[in-house]
Amino acid sequence: MKKLVLDFPIQLHEALIIGKNYRFIATAKEFSNIVVTGLGGSGIGGSIVQNYVFDKLKIPFIVNKDYFLPSFVNRKSLVIVCSYSGNTEETIAAMRQAIKRRATIVCITSGGMVADIAKAKKLDCILVPAGMPPRACLGYSLVQILFVLANFGLIGNSFEKEIRRAIKQMKIGESETQKKALAIAKKIFGKLPIIYSSSTYEGVAVRFRQQLNENSKMLAWHGAIPEMNHNELVGWRDDAQDKAVLLLRNKDDYERVQTRMEINKKVFRKHTSTIIEIYSEGKSYWEEAFYLIHLTDWVSVFLADLRELDATEVKVIDFLKKSLSKV
Repeated sequence: MKKLVLDFPIQLHEALIIGKNYRFIATAKEFSNIVVTGLGGSGIGGSIVQNYVFDKLKIPFIVNKDYFLPSFVNRKSLVIVCSYSGNTEETIAAMRQAIKRRATIVCITSGGMVADIAKAKKLDCILVPAGMPPRACLGYSLVQILFVLANFGLIGNSFEKEIRRAIKQMKIGESETQKKALAIAKKIFGKLPIIYSSSTYEGVAVRFRQQLNENSKMLAWHGAIPEMNHNELVGWRDDAQDKAVLLLRNKDDYERVQTRMEINKKVFRKHTSTIIEIYSEGKSYWEEAFYLIHLTDWVSVFLADLRELDATEVKVIDFLKKSLSKV
């Protein structure tokens, strides 16, 4: 897993090449909505892209994490099917519904049944390298979603330049990033991590939580500001020294959100002494987002080391899938 985290900038570079070279079957048309369907490490890219396009798209962009598609999906919908293995049963079920409803479908996968169905139905299918844990392939799927949107004229291609700058930034700062990540891991070792971010970067916060779940083999939760100020903040009442607050921050967060974070810190300090602010680096959304993703990925694997656990194994998920196959 450490090698996969270290190679994240290389993966992003390869993802840009894959996206630039893919030739689409489907032609541009007017869509009424966009749905990305995928779960876990295959679906988190959609959640992060959703934050990015929030103020760029004129039509709804939905991330679906279920067996079923929303009822509004029809022939005027663009459905992006994301399954790294190509065998995610929930995603395959949703894909079959999209086919029945005659939506425009683009698949992003390394193979499996998704690739087989796409070939049989003559659907667009962007193939990415196989053989890795899905959560370690975020760069491949996320970048392809951006290329799909750009291909249909839904967004511009400025993301390419931003991602190239992010790659350069990560390579230059790799040593410092690992030092910061290890220091953070040591501070939260033995505690329950609680992650907060602005709504604009909630997908990145979810990614961090999921990496702690899978790599570090521990529970964690996240919340987004301002929403958590209307409910969860009231829960900060009892002693919480066994909990660690991690604030994912950006210099360009909306000023009122930054004010809220400063006030929230005063509340948190009454109950826990472990409050860690993680500021992004960069001058664009993707530079900032990928910096935070790369740093927090390292935090998750360093925590696995501190807990003396194998960051790669996910035996309980394997057990679940095996059990489901018998039913």
